Amino acid sequence: MKTSTTPDLPVTMIDTSKMSEGQRAALEMAEAARDERSNTGLAAGIFFGDADFARHVPFPKQSDVDKDQGDAFLTRLRAVLDAHADPDAIDRTGEIPDVLLNELAALGAFGIKIPIKYGGLGLSQTNYSRGAMLLGGVCGNLAALLSAHQSIGVPQPLILFGTEEQKAKFLPRVAKGEISAFALTEADVGSDPAKMTTMAVPDGPDHFIINGEKVWCTNSLKAGLIVVMARTPTKEKPHATTAFIVEAKSPGVEIICRCRFMGLRALYNGVVHFENVRVPRENILGGEGKGLKVALTTLNTGRITLPAACVGLAKRCVDISKRWAARRVQWGQPIGKHAAIADKLARMSADAFAMEATVRYVSALVDKDKHADVRLEAAIAKLWGSEHAWQIVDETMQIRGGRGYETADSLRARGEEPEPVERLMRDCRINTIFEGSSEIMRLFIAREALEPHLKIGAEVVNSTLPMKQRAKAALRAGWSYAKWYPRMWLPFGAGDAADKLHPALREELNTIAVESRRLARTLFHEMAANGPSLEKRQVLLGHLVDIGSELFVWSCAIGYAETKITDASMISTEVDKLTRMMSYFGKLTRSRIASHYAAMKAKLDLDSYRVSKDVLADQA
Repeated sequence: MKTSTTPDLPVTMIDTSKMSEGQRAALEMAEAARDERSNTGLAAGIFFGDADFARHVPFPKQSDVDKDQGDAFLTRLRAVLDAHADPDAIDRTGEIPDVLLNELAALGAFGIKIPIKYGGLGLSQTNYSRGAMLLGGVCGNLAALLSAHQSIGVPQPLILFGTEEQKAKFLPRVAKGEISAFALTEADVGSDPAKMTTMAVPDGPDHFIINGEKVWCTNSLKAGLIVVMARTPTKEKPHATTAFIVEAKSPGVEIICRCRFMGLRALYNGVVHFENVRVPRENILGGEGKGLKVALTTLNTGRITLPAACVGLAKRCVDISKRWAARRVQWGQPIGKHAAIADKLARMSADAFAMEATVRYVSALVDKDKHADVRLEAAIAKLWGSEHAWQIVDETMQIRGGRGYETADSLRARGEEPEPVERLMRDCRINTIFEGSSEIMRLFIAREALEPHLKIGAEVVNSTLPMKQRAKAALRAGWSYAKWYPRMWLPFGAGDAADKLHPALREELNTIAVESRRLARTLFHEMAANGPSLEKRQVLLGHLVDIGSELFVWSCAIGYAETKITDASMISTEVDKLTRMMSYFGKLTRSRIASHYAAMKAKLDLDSYRVSKDVLADQA
């Protein structure tokens, strides 16, 4: 079915009739590339008020065999880092030594998830995430290089979309240490795929010619292979994109500039120019015209790596902070005993635990099914993890004071412990921008959260449809909501899942169930009040997304805590500490949720938009 206003573009469930041509093209292009499966995971259930908590209670536990494999790899990785990695020197020089890259390649660190038959280690997503945690706490540059190579470079999209011939040809190369990159972003495109200008046109029956330029292509300076996104327009699909595997040494591929940044100073990131680059048709990933789907699906799974690295950084910060708070004396006692610092330490520790719980849960979903639909869970993990990691490193800076602001080299030169807080802070800042900024993540999550409602009622408000069709849709929607809406006011808890938990956690999960239904009916109320214009209330949507994210992360933390509590090796005093922290985290989460509801009630977003218009008018 096609809309009356856009005969050449696929219809979406969203009314695009009042949008500009550019807005409509971008939205319909993104909608066409969405995963067509209904998202039925825990996160989607929380937003719709019908969360199935049996999905994470009992919490998916890593098998002993898988854990042993991961432990062995982490031991070897840690040994290589201890022997060959000097993160401060890497930061200072902007270069990763070849000897370190060679050692990582020999270790198999460039092919962690690549199946053994293609020369990789064949490790699980959980163990890959554990590796990212280790790297995130040691060196952000190494974490970024290996993540960009494996999570969004050639290995991940090739595993998901490659043919057997493509896998046999390319996976052994990247598993052995040939670095790969992912070229999507363009200078004037950002997150708007419809504006992409890099073009690939057929050259005979077996080849394409690529022309264009990509910016911020991580690993491009070291890459042997690059996944390149290019437009391949046809009359039927003028904005179609295709993913190509391009040999970096191909004639016409040129790195014209290395980009330098505030942090991650050894990031091999550059501007890549493609001039008449000839690529065989057999190097197309996922099929012609399927490039955006390849990119979005790859990013969905690849996003897990970033919050995993954030876990490592957060835990490193907590370790630095607690050691300093225990020995730094002010006004007659260690600063950790002063309430202001104690508050920071408690929040940092609880958030780091919840961050790890979320990463482990999403990783376990992928291990259960490599094609699992984790788009919503991974996006929340990325959004929540990156933002809270930044808060944690900021608090670490505050706790360390002048010594946090001072570089590790300077501390070392004057005989103090060279804690790299300044470096960690610079490296951390990019995480709320990388692989989907926080603003884009909130819009992405909001779109997924609205999916069930759009399926029920989108036709009702779609002005491009005939009135008869809209009337029938209204009757169907009314019937659906007549059954759904009253349940959103019922006070029942999480059911059997809560009964399986330690008594200290039981009421917490029941609270999440109740808060989930409150969120669902609030979202429904805002849809009814705003109609199609809700998509313009991005700050309002952001508050709703943040509430759902808090509930999802809280759920993961509870499930993960239960596995710790039931572990036979955990002594009673440790159980008491954990339940105490979880009680605190529950109160902390409740206060965050309350602040979001208060902001929505105040409708500050409407005032801020008016003020911003005044500011922009002054600029004009």
